[in-house]
Order: sequence, then structure tokens, then C-alpha cells
Amino acid sequence: MIAIVKPQATQEQLRHLIAWIESRGLQTYVSKGDNETIVGLVGDTTAVDPFLLESMDIIDRVTRVSEPFKLANRKFHPEDTVIDCGFGVKIGGGHFQVIAGPCSVEGEQLIDVARQVKDAGATMLRGGAFKPRTSPYANQGMGKDGLKILCEAKDELHMPIVSEVMDPRDVQLFEDLGIDVMQIGARNMQNFNLLKEVGKTKTPVLLKRGLSATIDEFLMAAEYVMSEGNENVILCERGIRTFETRTRNTFDTNAIAVCHHLSHLPIVGDPSHATGYTRYVVAAALAATAAGADGLEIEVHPEPSHAWSDGAQALTPVQFRNAMRRIELVRSAVVMEDES
Repeated sequence: MIAIVKPQATQEQLRHLIAWIESRGLQTYVSKGDNETIVGLVGDTTAVDPFLLESMDIIDRVTRVSEPFKLANRKFHPEDTVIDCGFGVKIGGGHFQVIAGPCSVEGEQLIDVARQVKDAGATMLRGGAFKPRTSPYANQGMGKDGLKILCEAKDELHMPIVSEVMDPRDVQLFEDLGIDVMQIGARNMQNFNLLKEVGKTKTPVLLKRGLSATIDEFLMAAEYVMSEGNENVILCERGIRTFETRTRNTFDTNAIAVCHHLSHLPIVGDPSHATGYTRYVVAAALAATAAGADGLEIEVHPEPSHAWSDGAQALTPVQFRNAMRRIELVRSAVVMEDES
């Protein structure tokens, strides 16, 4: 349930309203926009009579929210959320960012890759230190040492870093080392203990859609994080599993538009995991950009044939630079069209 507050309401009236609602066992979330203030009611809303609420002098109108995701819902927060990822790099609400780097941190070469992707226009650096692999015999990543190398690159280039956390017990390690964005991988989208743990922090979370998750399930996973107090959630469409076998996954660009309609959270596209093949990555990146994504996550490796993981879908630094030129052209056209 949401209550739209009248523009002339005072702060004191608003405080009294919130106290009255919370005295009935509900949580409140206040969203102040340019034109109106919305108070979201979360919990057993049967404890509040909507007609009584609407009769109050301070209230303009009351609306029920039918979707199970409340905090991630655009009805609760009509304006786009803008998330500060560090070093002044913001995403959402018109701020477009490109996250680039290798699938796995493989050593000090990461810093050279970081220099190259930043020079090409990337604004955030990605790299996996803990790697979820289908086979227990595949490389599992460098762990803490990999995170430290990411931090070296961050300190040199003043570039926010993104890395995947897999275990609730490692969240504090990520916090202590100052990882700017904690990524939740597709296989962990419904690891509810992990979602709750990152939700207890204020660190931005890049949440990837599960392999076969519906959009509602995807948004409910975001809700888990937000329900613990962390509102800094970035959605990531990375392709879903279908009957198609010619690509690694099926890139659901529909989800970008649908998520923007349903939610105020920023959403990025991951064309690398979606397609699984270098030859298709740029086309999928352009499609996501045209669909209105708030950013992209692209894998880049200096020698894809020697990569520890996912070399088949990585761009070389030269290919990435060329892709960035095309992405900027598409983005310029989309932004100009929106403004007109």
C-alpha cells in the first residue's frame, strides 16, 4: 500500500503519520520526488483501514500495490534510483556506465587490462576472485589474493571495482577490503542467506538474473536485499536458459524495458554471458544499449585463448575499444530520440 502525501504537508505532520503507521506494526519507506512525497507501507496492511488513512488531512490518495515486490516497485519510488558506485561514478537516472575486465583475476596482468579498458572508455573494472564453476575441477579463482589485486588497480586508476561474492561469510572480507560493488551471480540469485547478508551493508549490489528466473522472481531477489536496508541494487540481465543451443543463453532484452517499467532500480546488460561467443557480444551490447540499459558489463582479456575462464566470450582490448565507439553512437541516438 502507498499513501501519496499532499504537497503542503509539513515535516511535523509527516513524522506523526509515520509514527501512526508504524504503531500498527508496519514498516514505512518515504520517497520524496520533485512533485510528490510517497509513503510506502510494508507488512500486514490489513492492520490499516485505507479509507481511514485517506481521510487524513495530510493524505492526497491511497493506492494498493498488488505486486509482491514492494521496495523495488516503481509505484513506491516513481523516480529512477541513482546509485553512487564510488569515485563519482553514478548509474541510473540517465547515468550510463560500462563495467569491463576479465572473467577471472589471473594476476598482476589485471592492472594492465584495467588501464586499457579505462582508456577505451570503461568506467568500472570487473574481475572474479571467487569463481562459481559447474565443474569442481575447474579453476575456482584466486580468492582473497585476487581481491587485493583488484584493489591495487582501483587505487592506481581511481576506478570502482566489481567482484562476485559467493558466500555470506565472505561479505565482511569484501567490506574490509573496500570492494565498491558486490556482484551476486546468476546461480546465487536465490541464495537468500547471501542476499540478506549483502542487504545488511550499504555497498552497491550488482544482482544478476538467474538462469531460468522470471522477471518477478528477479525483482523479488532484489527485494530480499532491499528488505534488509540496502537500497543500492543494480539489476543485471545476463541471458536466460531456453531451448536454443546456438548461444550460451538467450539474451532477454525485453527484460530491460520491463524492469524499467516495473522498478526504479537501474539495470545493466551483460552481453558476454548472454551470448557466450565473442562474435555476438558487440551486437548484443548494442541491442541492450538501444533498449535503454543503464550500463553494460563486458568481459575483456588480452589473450582470450589463454584465459582461465570464459575466454570464448571475451573481447580483446582492441575489440573493446571499437565496441565502445559503436556503443557511444547508439547511446547518442537513443538519448537524442528520448529528448526529442
